[in-house]
Amino acid sequence: MATIYEVSKLAGVSLATVSRVMNNNANVSDTTRKKVTSAMNELGYRPNSIAQSLASNCSNSVGLLVSELSGPFYGPMMGGIENVFRKQSKHVIIAAGHSDKAREEQAIEFLISRNCDGLILHVEAVSDHYLIELAKGKTPFVLLNRFIPELAERCITLNNKHGGYLAAKYVLEQGHKNIAYISGPLWKKDAQARLAGHKQALLEYHIAFDEELLYEGDFMESGGTQGYKHLHATSHPFTALICANDEMATGAMACAREHGVELPEALSIMGYDNVFFTRHVFPPLSTINYPINEMGRMAANWILSEVYQKTTPTLQTVFEPELVIRQSIANKT
Repeated sequence: MATIYEVSKLAGVSLATVSRVMNNNANVSDTTRKKVTSAMNELGYRPNSIAQSLASNCSNSVGLLVSELSGPFYGPMMGGIENVFRKQSKHVIIAAGHSDKAREEQAIEFLISRNCDGLILHVEAVSDHYLIELAKGKTPFVLLNRFIPELAERCITLNNKHGGYLAAKYVLEQGHKNIAYISGPLWKKDAQARLAGHKQALLEYHIAFDEELLYEGDFMESGGTQGYKHLHATSHPFTALICANDEMATGAMACAREHGVELPEALSIMGYDNVFFTRHVFPPLSTINYPINEMGRMAANWILSEVYQKTTPTLQTVFEPELVIRQSIANKT
């Protein structure tokens, strides 16, 4: 079987030039490209990823670390990232950190050990200090849904506080005054920010935030189910329920129906994320659009610029959420 070294010798060019041809690098003249491809054809040489990596000092692979591999939120993000890299003949190695500090650190070390050229990290439990130290290493990375001032130039985040504000403001505009809230885990920054936005909207409408109408969920459907049961059992009535993500909202919707509650006439429910199923539940769920696919694409393009094109990446660091109005909020005005 022919080797890359034989191709280099027959074409009369360096290994680096053969690598540039195999990796479709534009910085190769047509004449040289033809010499290399002719040599490859004559020798019956078919490039493989290992040979390309050896010749170019690049693995043409990018590591992607997400919190979970299941659920409707991460799929669009991973799909957007993979789509960008596939068009550039790059491969994605995926790992999950499960929102656990030790697992996230192990996953990052694993991806680095696989010689990934760069990393896209959606991490929640590792410390800012760990990531600041990681940035001093040789492997470039970009952060999704995480902001660290010292690493601001490589952070892509959503304005979650504004999203929480938009959700509550719309519900308030529809005349609701007694509003319950199911948050995500409050050790997570995005859950904190969404709740802060919710409280800001209540303050603007001169409505006190009722701690008895707050339940700390887990960003899972079961959290919405348990949250509704808890809130329903209190002596505090509410006509609207805002959930910090769509999975919890659907859990709450199903549980409310089991309790004989008419939706949205007796109870209005608002979600957050705008995942694919929200338009198909009944009633169709009003929610906040989280442009995670676009954010994933932005992260992938950052890696392409920083790692492969050696150009200064243009990065939109903060994305803005948008209100999506459907039929799950009744008008009480």
